[in-house]
Amino acid sequence: MNSPAIDARDAEMPRRALPVIDLGPYLRGDPGALEQLSAEWREVCEKLGFLCVINHGISDALIAEMEAATRAFHALDDEEKLKIKVTDHQRGYVPSRATILKHSSYETHTKLDSVECMVVATDYAEDHPEVLAGKQFYSRNRWPEKLPSFQTTVEKYMSTVQSLGLKLLPVWAKSLELPENFFLPYFEEPYSYFRIAKYPKTAFVEHQEFGLGAHADTGFMTFLPPALEQGLQVLDEHSQWFWPVVPEGAIIVNTGLFLSRWTNNRFRATPHRVLPPKNNDRYSFACFINTSLDAVASCLPTCQSTDNPPLYPEQSYWSYFQWYMKNTYTHYGSITAPEDEAAA
Repeated sequence: MNSPAIDARDAEMPRRALPVIDLGPYLRGDPGALEQLSAEWREVCEKLGFLCVINHGISDALIAEMEAATRAFHALDDEEKLKIKVTDHQRGYVPSRATILKHSSYETHTKLDSVECMVVATDYAEDHPEVLAGKQFYSRNRWPEKLPSFQTTVEKYMSTVQSLGLKLLPVWAKSLELPENFFLPYFEEPYSYFRIAKYPKTAFVEHQEFGLGAHADTGFMTFLPPALEQGLQVLDEHSQWFWPVVPEGAIIVNTGLFLSRWTNNRFRATPHRVLPPKNNDRYSFACFINTSLDAVASCLPTCQSTDNPPLYPEQSYWSYFQWYMKNTYTHYGSITAPEDEAAA
């Protein structure tokens, strides 16, 4: 007799507190705060690569406002959301079952992800040379017609998070034994990318079924307030999945692949995934603060030696981001759903 299937969410999984780092002394400009913070930052980024920050300056009120805007957008009729369906510039609405991370090296993905999201990014001026040239990702955002306050809230939230990210550049630099202004030239025109997501509740979750499959983020740094519904799981440095525990008021911060490659894998781009929620839809909004699209990363001088040569060729963020997106989203046409492959 066959044993009953087990819901993937019921599998035994430990809970683990994320490292908590207090940004207050540094943001106040206290003497010695940069050096102290950078040492803590280095310790986490060389191991787990996932942390959470407190006293970060992003108000509870703004996070609540962004939560409400996220819910309001996803409450729109599908017809309204599909009016701004995602473009090749990776802006607009991405329906559920439109992503599958076939390039993931963390686990095998056999099903399309259930997440749906609205994606926006840095707005480039209409007369920007790359916009006029039609270069991918240099574009303008698309906004829902029937939700006029949405744009204001999203832009305010993105601007606030980007401001925090830029303030932390000296921390990233000093944690890598670099001059504190080392990264500034690479962020002359920062490319911020924002995923405003809904994970529909699911009665039963099969093995290898995800809201969002295992992946590491593409860019430099990610900021994510904890969602109100459980779902996020993190892969630790010992290849064990766990449920992260985050204190109230903290925001999750993690390293992206572009920075990890820049550091010759010294700083870990941490794999993570999201399981669909059981009782209520799950909403989240991850903001990715990145270098300029045309910034080129070559192995940092403090991350290489004769015995530790560069592992990756120099590459622009635009090039890396383009590769990742083409190998993740079905709307680019370079990947297909498993059911499409079976019918081919």
